[in-house]
Amino acid sequence: MLNEFNLIAARIAAALKDRREKIAVADGATGGLISASLLTVPGALKFFVGGGIVYSFKARDVMFALPRGAYEGMQSATPEYALLQARAIRERFGVAWGIAESGSAGGSTHPLGVPSGQSCCAVVGPGIERVRVSETHNDDRIANMALFTRNALELLDETLALDQGAISPAFG
Repeated sequence: MLNEFNLIAARIAAALKDRREKIAVADGATGGLISASLLTVPGALKFFVGGGIVYSFKARDVMFALPRGAYEGMQSATPEYALLQARAIRERFGVAWGIAESGSAGGSTHPLGVPSGQSCCAVVGPGIERVRVSETHNDDRIANMALFTRNALELLDETLALDQGAISPAFG
């Protein structure tokens, strides 16, 4: 799996290194696979600052340092929620780019009622914010984690290739 993600990660790394920009990652239902994929690229320290797996309210509070009220009215695995986290990880780590994924990989009941196989990823960078929702409608945890990771990496890769002139929300 990581071998296949490495091809996308290598393009991402090249784009970030060319720009001399760095990224921070908030993995959710991907369980660290977004970060792990980026770290398969040699010299990752030149573009990757860090991040973490946001798998509990405690982790969310520590990672983003946002007041609980910031999430009021939001549900996990939605564009608004993922954007809030991508903005927060970017700001907290002081980097040009932030990526956050939130979802339910399946195999157990999500504490906030998100259906298995649903994920939302957000990418935030200089003058641009994009989101992508993924739905598999199945409970296959491993397959969902792989698909969510691929979708997040592809969204980041596509976003880095876009004109940086305007904010461009993208759903798909």
